[in-house]
Amino acid sequence: MARTPRKPRAELPLVQLLPNALTLGAICAGLTAIRMAAYGAFSQAVGLVILAAVLDGVDGRLARALGSESLIGAELDSLADFVNFGVTPAMILYFWALEPADELGWAAALVYALCCVLRLARFNVGIKSDPPPDKRFFTGVPSPAGALLALGPLFLVRALHLSTPLPPEAVALWLVIAGALMVSRLPTFSLKTTIYAENARFVLIGVTALVTMLAAYPWQTLLAFDVVYLSGLVLSWKASRRPATEGERPDGD
Repeated sequence: MARTPRKPRAELPLVQLLPNALTLGAICAGLTAIRMAAYGAFSQAVGLVILAAVLDGVDGRLARALGSESLIGAELDSLADFVNFGVTPAMILYFWALEPADELGWAAALVYALCCVLRLARFNVGIKSDPPPDKRFFTGVPSPAGALLALGPLFLVRALHLSTPLPPEAVALWLVIAGALMVSRLPTFSLKTTIYAENARFVLIGVTALVTMLAAYPWQTLLAFDVVYLSGLVLSWKASRRPATEGERPDGD
C-alpha cells in the first residue's frame, strides 16, 4: 500500500512570533500587578499596568510592520486588554480601598470589569463593520485609558500625600463611573489618526517630556493625565460634530 506523501511543514521566522510574545508578556505584567496589589505593593502594581499599556500599544503596530497579523494575535490582544485593563485595575482598587466596603466594593469591581469586556466586544464588532467607523474617534473611552481613569483615586491620594484614605463608597462610585465611560457612546480621540510630518518633532518632544515627568513625579503626572483626559472628552465630543475631511474618512482597511 502506497504511503501518502507528507505535506511539507510551513516555516515561520522566529521574529514573527515577537508581537504575540509581547502580548503574552503584557498579560504576565497584568497578573503580576494583581499579586503585587494583594501584597500591598501598589506602586509596583501601577507600574506593571503602565508597562502592560505600553506593550499593548507596541504589539499591534509591530505585527503590522512585520506582516505577522493573525486571527490568534487579535484574540490574544482582546484577552490581554480584558485582563490588564479590566480585571487588574478593579483588583488593585479592591485591595487598596474597596475591601472594607464588603459587597459594595466587590460589586463595583465586578461592574467595572464587565463594562470593560463589553467595551472590548463592541470594539471587536465595530472594526469588522462595513463601512468602518470614523477612524478619528473611538466610541467610548478605550480600555487602557479607562484603566488609568479608574486608578485616579489612588493617584490622587499618592500625589497629594493625603493622610486620610478616601471613603470606600466614593472609590466604588468612581470605579463605576470609569466603567460607564468605557461603554458609553461618547466619541474619544484616537491615537491612530495621522499627523503632518512637520509636526513629528513636537510629538517626540512631548513624549520625551511625558516620560521624564513620569519618572520624576509619577503620581502627579498620572493624576494630571486623568484630569487632562477628562477635559479632552469635551473637546472630542465637539470635534466629532465636525465633518471628517477626505483623509479622515473610513477607508475600509
